[in-house]
Amino acid sequence: MNDRLHAQALAALDTADAVVPPAPSSAVNGAQILLQTLIDLGVDTVFGYPGGAVLPLYDALHAEPRLRHVLVRHEQAAVHAAEGYARSTGRTGVVFVTSGPGMANTTSGLLDAMCDSIPVLCVSGQVATGAIGTDAFQECDAIGISRSVTKWNTQIRRCEDVADVVGRAFTLTRQGRPGPVLVDFPKDVQLARPCGEHIEPSSAQVAALRARRQAGKTALRLPAGALRRAAAMIAQARRPVFYGGGGLINSGSQACEVFTELVRKTGSPCTLTLMGLGAFPASDPQFVGMLGMHGTLEANLAMHHADLVVCIGARFDDRITGKLSEFCPHARKIHVDIDPASINKVVRVDAALVGDCLPMLQALSAELDALSMPAQRLTDWWQRIEGWRKRDCLAWPGLAAPARRHFASATDGPAQRRAECPRCHRIDRRGPASDVGCAIPAF
Repeated sequence: MNDRLHAQALAALDTADAVVPPAPSSAVNGAQILLQTLIDLGVDTVFGYPGGAVLPLYDALHAEPRLRHVLVRHEQAAVHAAEGYARSTGRTGVVFVTSGPGMANTTSGLLDAMCDSIPVLCVSGQVATGAIGTDAFQECDAIGISRSVTKWNTQIRRCEDVADVVGRAFTLTRQGRPGPVLVDFPKDVQLARPCGEHIEPSSAQVAALRARRQAGKTALRLPAGALRRAAAMIAQARRPVFYGGGGLINSGSQACEVFTELVRKTGSPCTLTLMGLGAFPASDPQFVGMLGMHGTLEANLAMHHADLVVCIGARFDDRITGKLSEFCPHARKIHVDIDPASINKVVRVDAALVGDCLPMLQALSAELDALSMPAQRLTDWWQRIEGWRKRDCLAWPGLAAPARRHFASATDGPAQRRAECPRCHRIDRRGPASDVGCAIPAF
């Protein structure tokens, strides 16, 4: 699977909206060229933790007032901080770490960004090129380690390639399905100064880059036949459910607005994954709550009894589907996703729309405008859903001590002992807190 992802990433580079860097002065070194390239790309904030193999980059960063550096206490935290930055700003998060343990510590964060489709560019220091493969101090195979947790990774071997490689890597974080990219940056390349004849792109190179940019802008072709088929399926359905995921959030606020309008236009119930929460107003009566293992009763029963599931920007993960052979047994399925590899990967679908959520939803909404969808067609369906809602699955009138004992953990441990306390709100707040590793259910 990872070889396929890397092959797709390499192919995508041919149409990437690559950046043509300005010709840097021959007095600057590789580290300074990298920082200038990031600035030209609009970067103003980086997250990181310094170390020996990345000191030339940090020396250059110290002298660069246009970039703000956020110092973390662990490299994994740097990637998570960059993820938060990317999700809150809509821009690519940038991370600087050193070689060996520094790079290795980023893997959990990079995997998280890969799974959640968050654009992150990680620049890892590396031992000098002449020492690679000699088990040098704090050397590690950054390319091998990061292959399975990135969309693409590469190592810069020449100072003359810094601007081009960084520009392409940065572009790739947001092209297609967003995700992390790693650039391994050896220490001697950071210190090296480029040869003059390799600095400025030739006119032919500039023309080729401009042609690729234009091709990337016009590459989207809406699948007219699939759109008509999907619209007809929605209009004909009597028990439809719209199921939205993180792809809506990644696509932006306009995509969420169009999604909301489409759901309201059809009168269908709407459910969201954990990553998709916020794409549809939780206060809307058509929202039946989050679905899946930790979702609401009405959302899960609506999915199970639906005759049509319209999946927008979600991936049918196992927290949602449960036993695949029993997932939505009566439903036809429509899948809208930016990643063609996600289509039919887990669940076979009846109509696939590959592309960014926003243009696909706009086109689907336009197709539905030409079809008849009487409001009363879903009356029986909503009556069933309201019956499930009346059970008020999220009500929690108060747990007795025996129930509370089993709520937090099935095994003895600090979390259980705290949960058993009859006055939990009075617990000394200075005690330890744990993450998922302490038998607390993963949400």
